Amino acid sequence: MDEITSALIGIGLVLSAVFGPMAFFGGSTGVIYRQFSVTVIAAMLLSVLVALILTPVLCASLLKAPSDDKNPLARRFYLFNYFFYRFNHLFGLARERYLAAVERILGQRLRYLVVYVLIVAALAFLFQRMPTAYLPDEDQGLMFVQAQLPSGSTVEQTEAVMAEVRDYLLNEESDVVATVMTLSGQSFAGNGQSMGLGWIRLKDWELRERPELKVKALANRSMARFAQIRNARVFAYAPPAVSELGTAVGFDFQLQDRGGLGHDKLMQARNQLLGMAAQDDRLTRVRPNGMEDEAQYRIDVDWEKAGALGVPIDSIHNTLSAAFGSAYVNDFIQGGRVKRVYVQADAPHRMLPNDLERLYVRNRAGDMTPFTAFASGYWAYGSPKLERFNAFPSMNIQGEAPPGRSTGEAMQAMEEITAKLPEGIGFDWSGLSYQERMATSQTGLLYAFSMIVIFLCLAALYESWTVPISIMMALPLGVIGGVAASMLRGFPNDVYFQIGLLTVLGLTTKNAILIVQFAMGKIKEGMGLIEATLEGAKLRLRPIVMTSLAFGFGVLPLALASGAGAGAQTAIGTGVLGGMITSTFLAIFFIPLFYVVVVRLFQGKKADRSGKNASKTVMPVEGH
Repeated sequence: MDEITSALIGIGLVLSAVFGPMAFFGGSTGVIYRQFSVTVIAAMLLSVLVALILTPVLCASLLKAPSDDKNPLARRFYLFNYFFYRFNHLFGLARERYLAAVERILGQRLRYLVVYVLIVAALAFLFQRMPTAYLPDEDQGLMFVQAQLPSGSTVEQTEAVMAEVRDYLLNEESDVVATVMTLSGQSFAGNGQSMGLGWIRLKDWELRERPELKVKALANRSMARFAQIRNARVFAYAPPAVSELGTAVGFDFQLQDRGGLGHDKLMQARNQLLGMAAQDDRLTRVRPNGMEDEAQYRIDVDWEKAGALGVPIDSIHNTLSAAFGSAYVNDFIQGGRVKRVYVQADAPHRMLPNDLERLYVRNRAGDMTPFTAFASGYWAYGSPKLERFNAFPSMNIQGEAPPGRSTGEAMQAMEEITAKLPEGIGFDWSGLSYQERMATSQTGLLYAFSMIVIFLCLAALYESWTVPISIMMALPLGVIGGVAASMLRGFPNDVYFQIGLLTVLGLTTKNAILIVQFAMGKIKEGMGLIEATLEGAKLRLRPIVMTSLAFGFGVLPLALASGAGAGAQTAIGTGVLGGMITSTFLAIFFIPLFYVVVVRLFQGKKADRSGKNASKTVMPVEGH
């Protein structure tokens, strides 16, 4: 405990420092970060307290001296003892080879520093090429179907399309689909007779273990089938990982008229964008999430004539809204219940434009003035609803990245296409896409702040500004494993990957602290720098390998997860597992090198004198 106490405290402080800054980020990303931050910090601090207080007591109470082989119990477990003996023997041989390799690295420091620089350069290259995303797509057992018919279509036509969708899903996809509910006249894009929406609940995940039974595969097959419907555009898609941040997976794009060009120019820009997006292999299922322009009967009121006839403006508006919509009049009591009274023109008298000729408006003199005396009407095409985003006229466009691509690449493609549109047309991101842009911009700040806090904690722990440098230099050796593992599995740089990468930073720092802490202790006992570093590497190899294997097998189920929530689990597990591998099998060779180089660089004369004095009094490390 005298040897390990300070190392335990350092590891606990560093891991807490890694996850501490995550708790202070805002937005939806901060909510996700905060859950991991609070959980990991609380568990880490508690585990350090257990290691410092309870574990020594348990060791003193439970551990016994090795039993004599003549003991019947020892003979009963002979096979186990033999396995442990062989394992220790093989581990001892591996440790001797490890120490020989470390000694060779320390003798050729410049060459291996060049190798380290190449590793850092490879890390920077891979990290820049890593696609970005916000959250991994999840199979939530739910799929949406959205249908849009040409403007002017009747609700009966919409119902026929939704019936065709329903029959296909229930009959031809019965292995996947449990229930289907459709609704005509409403959708996420707007309300109207030409709009339709369907909710598809899939069967339980235990019944859909094959890849072709996942929600993405179902959506792809459904899109191919719905493309055969000639009188409607039907899209099938899964909901986003966070339901409050949109209605569909993929990106959420807002095309804006920032130059005051007008609705017609904005429509032309939208159609131009959709045409270019259909030819870009980085995009798929790009669709307008809105209602098409439709025939409208516009009424022009001649306000000068209305004023000359003494007709108030509010009377004109109230008459129109009451006749073709409805208007609240008063309440009345019937059978002990209060009921509301609404006035509205009868259905046969509010269906055609000619019905406007039947309307009369009361003027200020109390006379009834015909509506045609001061108003005229005509047919035109226009948007059925006014869409705005950040005060600009806007049109919402949704889409996805094809297989093998990330949402970050799809968003980049949309930005490049928008740059080719006429001047005055801009864009903005909403929903998950906005959160992805925010998370991407915060990533550098998160990593930088975490590493600064790690450095300050180590500097306070060791009362030195130089020793923490040797520990911080080991961080890229763990990060490159997480990046490489995620890229090999095709995972993007999302929020869960960032959380896993922070965990890797803590694990790498833990391995470095174990070696450096014991090397510093041996120097205080009088050993030379090289001998103390080799001794620290020798003594701490077993704990490093043991903890790394334990942690690696602990996160292995996450990396291999399937079913509900598998997207988040595999994203975290893959990054942590890859980082753990490289932070163990690379860092154990480079950490002694970093410590020797940093001490020689900043404390050269003192280290050399310590080495000369130690060479006269300290025995060399076994095997050297």
